[in-house]
Amino acid sequence: MLKTIAALFLALTAAPVAAQDSASGHFYIDKTYKPLALSGLSRVASGESALYTKGPALAANAVTNWHLQWYQWPGTYFEGAFDGTEVVVKLDDKRNIVKLSVDSGAPAVLTKPGYVEYRFAGLKPGHHVVRFELVTEDQGDMAGVGAFYGFYVPGNETPLPPPTRARQIEFIGDSYTVGYGNTSGKRSCTRDEVWATTDTSQAFGPLTARHYGADYQVNAVSGRGIVRNYNGSRGKILPLAWPFVLPSDSDDPRQPQGVADHSRWQPQIIAIGLGTNDFSTPLRPGEPWTTRAQLHADYEAYYTAFVQSIRARNPNAFFILMAADQFQGEMPGEINTVITRLNALGEHRIAFLPMTGLNFGGCDGHPDLGDDRRISDELIGFIDQHPDIWHGQ
Repeated sequence: MLKTIAALFLALTAAPVAAQDSASGHFYIDKTYKPLALSGLSRVASGESALYTKGPALAANAVTNWHLQWYQWPGTYFEGAFDGTEVVVKLDDKRNIVKLSVDSGAPAVLTKPGYVEYRFAGLKPGHHVVRFELVTEDQGDMAGVGAFYGFYVPGNETPLPPPTRARQIEFIGDSYTVGYGNTSGKRSCTRDEVWATTDTSQAFGPLTARHYGADYQVNAVSGRGIVRNYNGSRGKILPLAWPFVLPSDSDDPRQPQGVADHSRWQPQIIAIGLGTNDFSTPLRPGEPWTTRAQLHADYEAYYTAFVQSIRARNPNAFFILMAADQFQGEMPGEINTVITRLNALGEHRIAFLPMTGLNFGGCDGHPDLGDDRRISDELIGFIDQHPDIWHGQ
């Protein structure tokens, strides 16, 4: 049987605007440019790190006040504000698709751009908000980590305080929460097609958060479960990956960045959707469980401990546990059992929200865009019926 982990939970138009350093291939912003302060409360690792050796070395004549952020969790985003007509977005990402936008304009979509400084120029004079957003998922190894170097404006423009939002929502889960293959329009996909058609920005979590003008985190990894990953595959289960700044830190044998800083992150709502990978495939020889009943027992115990560990960091949050009506009701039944156990332990700011009537038209039978909208609508309907959720009552 698996060891208890409750204690671990608690412990745990593109244009270059400056010169290029030909020796390192590293672009740098001219010192006349000014960085914008960043909003966005996604989990990121700040600053240069010896852990990530593929990052470029700092050129001697480059600015030293850049806002370097290593990112990997799906749906990571940053925003900045300024008064002017031009802004530059600096990043390095060889593995993902990202969207860059200013105000409500159509986003520029960059696919595996590598080192790039993307300039928005000729904007109407005045106040603007610039946004970076990660839309794909690449959790396979350390190479999936991207580097965001910040937003910059010319010296004659005025950096402004970044957008701030009073509401925060956290979405914890697996591929359903990531938005795995949600834009594909078909169920049969190659691995490359899954990657290319995954758009976390259109998954139910960000849709719901945007409805409420809330900041959000999507702390989800495809294929992970509460106690068992898809088809018994290797890799840290989601509760053991969740505490980390970057999900791959939990699997990497080198020294990790450590657990995430929650000092600025106190979501009023925490929506958790985990269990599909625990129960969607038969048990295999060599797994810790020989019967479904043993799997149920561990799932219930670990899920209960996981919620309790998150509660310890978020004393006022409301939990919404989610599950699709699949596997002959196995998952909804297990979720209800978990909630009953938590109620008995004094946890009452919690509810179960089933995801029903889904088409599962995305890659490999995952929710498609229509399903994401339906799930988001159900979440919004539930939250609107319980407005006290926002006030920690």
